[in-house]
Amino acid sequence: MPWYLYLALKQLFPTGRFFSFFAFISSVGVMLGVAVLFGVQSVMNGFGAEINEKLVKTFGHVRVDSGRINYEADALVEKLEAIPEATAVNKFAEGMVLLQYGNRPTFPVIRGIDVNAEEQVIPVDDFTLHADLEDLDDETIFIGTGVAMQLDIAVGDTVEVYSPLLLDRLKQDEVMLPRELEVAGLFETGYAKIDSNTVVVTLRLMQELYGLGEGVHGVMLNLDDENKAEEIAAQLNEELEEPFRAMTWLDANQDMLFILQFEKGMMTLIMVFIILVASFSIVSSLLTSVLRKTREIGLLGAMGGSPKHMGLMFAFQGFLIGCVGSVLGICLSMVILYFRDDIIGTFTRITGSEAIMIKFYQFARFPVQYQLSDMFTVVGIAIFISTLAGLLPAWRAARLKPSDALRNE
Repeated sequence: MPWYLYLALKQLFPTGRFFSFFAFISSVGVMLGVAVLFGVQSVMNGFGAEINEKLVKTFGHVRVDSGRINYEADALVEKLEAIPEATAVNKFAEGMVLLQYGNRPTFPVIRGIDVNAEEQVIPVDDFTLHADLEDLDDETIFIGTGVAMQLDIAVGDTVEVYSPLLLDRLKQDEVMLPRELEVAGLFETGYAKIDSNTVVVTLRLMQELYGLGEGVHGVMLNLDDENKAEEIAAQLNEELEEPFRAMTWLDANQDMLFILQFEKGMMTLIMVFIILVASFSIVSSLLTSVLRKTREIGLLGAMGGSPKHMGLMFAFQGFLIGCVGSVLGICLSMVILYFRDDIIGTFTRITGSEAIMIKFYQFARFPVQYQLSDMFTVVGIAIFISTLAGLLPAWRAARLKPSDALRNE
């Protein structure tokens, strides 16, 4: 090992002590910056992955619609089923209704799904509570847990559904009574935006409520690989005639996904400043070391040490502080994120803000997803800034002349 690297290690790890005090303080600063930066990125990744999963499961990989009622959906279904990558194809219809229980009304999105299809694009059975898809028929309804909480509904209750068709008939001086449906089950996707604003009925009942006849609003398609969605959608758009259009789940939700990515980028940029603040402690501690060891630096120069080697000795200390702080920061971040639910749960119980967290963040728990690319990026930034912080003390040490340094008091 070169002598200047050996001396750098001796200054960081003096004989008789595990770590020098100045190096310890600097490493703690880097550790906290890395922990916060990596933790924020992992949480944002978790939110993105969780939202992506919920969007795919509740939207399907590709949807084909025309913006109007489609009365020839069977031909479209056959065309989509012929795609080799297709795993499930379902017709659907959706809109808004007035749902009333007792004297409490709400206006959820209503989805009509084909319960007779062999494979379901939307895995309803994965979301239902104490029920399955076989319980859904033309006289029953599945209600999101958020809607059920709003109206204080339980399984077995009867709700009234008012559709836009009723208003249309009123204009024609016809009177239609609301449709009474029994709540056959509740469903919970884990995504509050859907659970608090969606109900599910059979496709046939939806067609009746909206006066669609045999028509539907579109067709959903699931693929064996969601990464092929854009390719398949582009291919369908070339083959389908106007006004039909294929749209992927990414296209339909691109604004939300862009905001998530933008938030992650901005928060990363802001958190980098924590590491920059920590770099000042590295500069100050190494500059102090240069001043304290001026005579030793002069002696090393008199013994043949070059200015380059003097500079490398202090630059290497900054590099090592960055490495140690980065490793400790990654470990600290993982430990905190491992206990994140307990920490957040305790905080929300103390402040009484659990309902607010679910309302605004859409999830009852904080999702986390670790990515090696983020880890390498954070560690690289921390080590680069720490090494850069060691260059100023290194430059000052390199400029010291041995004769002047030896005369220093």
